[in-house]
Amino acid sequence: MAVKRKRLSKNVNSLVHKVVKGNSREAVVHVWRVKIFYGSQTGTAKGFANILSDEVKTLGIAAEVIDMKDYDPDDQLADECTNKSVCVFLVATYTDGTPTENAEWFCKWLEEASTDFRYGKTYLKGLRYAVFGLGNSVYVGHYNTVGKNMDKWLWMLSGVRIMTRGEGDCNVIKSRNGSVQADFLAWKAKFLKRLQALAKGEEKSCTGKCKTEGSCKKRRDGQAEEEDEEEEKAASQDGSEGDLMESSSDEESGLQEEQNSASLLDMEDLGIIMNRAKTAKSNAEGQLVKVSKMNGSKKIEDEEERREMITPALRKSLTKQGYKLIGSHSGVKLCRWTKSMMRGRGGCYKHTFYGIESHRCMETTPSLACANKCVFCWRHHTNPVGTEWRWKMDPAEKILQDALEKHQNMIRQFRGVPGVKPERYREGLEVKHCALSLVGEPIMYPEINGFIRLLHSHHISSFLVTNAQFPEEIRSLVPVTQLYVSVDASTKDSLKKIDRPLFKDFWPRFLDSLKALGEKRQRTVYRLTLVKAWNVEEMQAYSELIALGQPDFIEVKGVTYCGESSASSLTMANVPWHQEVVAFVQQLADMLPQYEIACEHEHSNCLLIAHTKFKVKGEWWTWIDYERFQQLAQAHEETQGQQSFSALDYMAKTPSWALFGAREQGFDPDDTRFQRRNKTKDISGC
Repeated sequence: MAVKRKRLSKNVNSLVHKVVKGNSREAVVHVWRVKIFYGSQTGTAKGFANILSDEVKTLGIAAEVIDMKDYDPDDQLADECTNKSVCVFLVATYTDGTPTENAEWFCKWLEEASTDFRYGKTYLKGLRYAVFGLGNSVYVGHYNTVGKNMDKWLWMLSGVRIMTRGEGDCNVIKSRNGSVQADFLAWKAKFLKRLQALAKGEEKSCTGKCKTEGSCKKRRDGQAEEEDEEEEKAASQDGSEGDLMESSSDEESGLQEEQNSASLLDMEDLGIIMNRAKTAKSNAEGQLVKVSKMNGSKKIEDEEERREMITPALRKSLTKQGYKLIGSHSGVKLCRWTKSMMRGRGGCYKHTFYGIESHRCMETTPSLACANKCVFCWRHHTNPVGTEWRWKMDPAEKILQDALEKHQNMIRQFRGVPGVKPERYREGLEVKHCALSLVGEPIMYPEINGFIRLLHSHHISSFLVTNAQFPEEIRSLVPVTQLYVSVDASTKDSLKKIDRPLFKDFWPRFLDSLKALGEKRQRTVYRLTLVKAWNVEEMQAYSELIALGQPDFIEVKGVTYCGESSASSLTMANVPWHQEVVAFVQQLADMLPQYEIACEHEHSNCLLIAHTKFKVKGEWWTWIDYERFQQLAQAHEETQGQQSFSALDYMAKTPSWALFGAREQGFDPDDTRFQRRNKTKDISGC
């Protein structure tokens, strides 16, 4: 056996490292290393990883064993996307279907990346991998869940299997080979054969006999799974390698639909389904509760008869996108800038422009519903739409309590994660800011004023974004730290094309919303999203809208590409370069006599135009004194609005690094700029 291994090793070495005759350059190396990751509960997976490593080395190929807890996939996994390496994942599953502690962070990252458009469906394109799961079939419903999920998530990010996932069963009665050790040895033998073939460059084309359709377009209708298993068995018996690039695992039929779930169901579509289910009649009989001018003062009746906003299909879709759903109509999600700042890699543009602490910011919404279907919607219109509140309603106290709890639980997952700063982790557990801009239209929630008051009572600042379709709700809104209106277009035709509003009178509502914003005394912001070839040519019209609402600030940001969607025709060609955004902002600022460019956040492709009243003695004061705001808001509440205050009462000086034209381009020098090696992906963020 030793002689055979030695001969095999010599042959592979000769193949991989030989020098081409008559040429000083080496031949193409097809596989030069194998990285073996393990997530172990009792040490079994770690032991298997070491055994596999020794076997791989006998083939003359470098091997490295890696504990998942010591590996940062956000930094390094994309680097493995080369045809010269293979990644192996040996992962155990707890009895409840969860990953082991050392694999928890790795699995969490992989799950979120697989559904996050900022990484993209091709983020791990070129990554060749194999998965072996360890579990116990006694625990029905949780058997090898982690291995199955990891295999699925890697595939969703365009990773390429080199072989079908293996499964080891600790239940000796049902184990295919009599024990988990024997299951591993059988899988290992097959893996080593695959590896040898890959080292020779024998990447055969697909036969069209994959187990499910998956990414294989040659799948023949009606192909039985038994035929695949028989072919695989025959291949192992006669020594042939079979197809080197496998398609999907057994349970992945329909995964393509899962990948495309980002375009699931608008509320109108749900209505069709509900009609077919013969439930429309009861829904129609329920009372439709419109958003009142008093934001919740109107008594809502027949609560039991109204349906929940989050249907089972919608819950499934949003959960896959990383939402933590609250009650029947709210949600919270961890922003990538929260993660970034905990690791000392810089905060979002709101940190640069206004001084928020991104690692202490909670992104949430009390209403997943929206009155628009914007072409650049982050969630590809998976959220429901409507022009009035017609759903069951949860109390504001419950929403905030659950949002804080779920947000803190997500922060706790970063404990001990490589690169996370301990002091920022501790600070992150205490929420200081709330961005009511996750998705949907938070101002639709009838108790929005009560929710904002609760935020302030917890000393949490409020940043609320509205799509400018509810002018009366804007007027009746209590003071917020900063109130945004999205101004996605400057003409009626372009607004209809970009925001695709549901209201028939959307343009009068839009203009009235801007007027309502101008009546506010606290800080107000226009948020402009530039979509190349859609709205960048409307300079004069934009200036007229600014004159209408007189906002304190104007944020101008290049659109972020959200990936392909049947609900939108937006492509990467519509994403402006940063210099194009700068040029647009400079032209716009020249047309506004009371405004100047104040700040820049190059990392987010975003600039800030500010009213000159925030420029005191030649210095910008765009930042916020959050403690002062809380004092003013409390006094306003206690005096029932008699003690009013304005935006100038809680401004703070802007640091030099945040200013437009600064060398840092809006990146906080206290942090370290991190550039992804995989620069082809658009991950510019929120």
